[in-house]
Amino acid sequence: MCFLTHSNAASQDRIARVPGLVSVARGKAIAATSLALIAGALATGCDTQEEADLERGRNLFTENCGNCHALTEARTAAVIGPDLDSSFAEARANGMDEDTIEGVVESQIANPRQFEESNPNYDQVFMPAEIVSGSDATDVAAYVASVAGVEGIEPPALPEEPGELFTQSCGGCHALDEAGTPGGVGPDLDEVLPGQDAEMISESIRDPQAEISEGFPDPSQMPEFNENQIPEENLTDLIDYLITATGGDTGSTGGGAGGGKSRLGRR
Repeated sequence: MCFLTHSNAASQDRIARVPGLVSVARGKAIAATSLALIAGALATGCDTQEEADLERGRNLFTENCGNCHALTEARTAAVIGPDLDSSFAEARANGMDEDTIEGVVESQIANPRQFEESNPNYDQVFMPAEIVSGSDATDVAAYVASVAGVEGIEPPALPEEPGELFTQSCGGCHALDEAGTPGGVGPDLDEVLPGQDAEMISESIRDPQAEISEGFPDPSQMPEFNENQIPEENLTDLIDYLITATGGDTGSTGGGAGGGKSRLGRR
C-alpha cells in the first residue's frame, strides 16, 4: 500500500532486492512473495501511512510478530523469521522509501507464502496469512516501515514497572496469571517457575539454550535477551517479579525439587 507511481525498472529492482519477510522454515528465512505479487499490491495501493497509528502498530507488532521477527526499535530479538532490520537496511540504502516498504510489509502480511504442495519446503512452519488484518495490518506495516533498517535507531526506554516489562518482552509467548497473558508458544510460567531460584531464571533469559523445558525442543524459538534488550537492573526486578508472581520468595536461594528440570525454555 503506497503511492507507487514509480513502476519503472529501478523501482522494481529495489523491490526485488528485499529479502523474504515472513515465510520461514524453523529458523531459516524463505523468500516467499514473488516480485509480481509485491509490485501489483504496491501499484494498486494508496498511501495511508499518515493516517496510521504507529504506537498501536508497535504494540500489535510486539504481540503478533515479535515472537518470530527481530526488530531493534520493538526490542524483539526472535530468530524464527527474518531480522527485519537486516531485511530492509540495504533496501533503504538503495533508495527504497517508507511508502514502498510499507506496501511490501502489508503485501507479505496478506500473502506470506507462495508454495505449492509439491515444493520440498511445503511441510515446514510458515507464518499464516493475515496474522493481522484490516486497520491492524495497516498500522503494523506503517510502524515497521518507519523503523525497520533505520541506521542508528534505538528502542524507547523500557518500562520501569517489571510487570509491564514482562508483558512487553515475554507475555506474547508465556502465560502468567499475574500478568493476564495467555501465552501458548512457550511454557506456562505458573507451572514451570515454582521452585526455581533467581539464578535459574536468569540463565533461562540470558542463555535459553542452556536447558530446555520438556516438550519445547526447538532451539530456535526463544531468543537470548542480552543486556541491550534487558539491562541487568531491569532483569533483577523482572526476576523478582516472576518469583513473587508464581508464589516464590525472592529472599530465598530457592531451587526446590525438580527446579532444575523445568525452565522458561523455548518461547
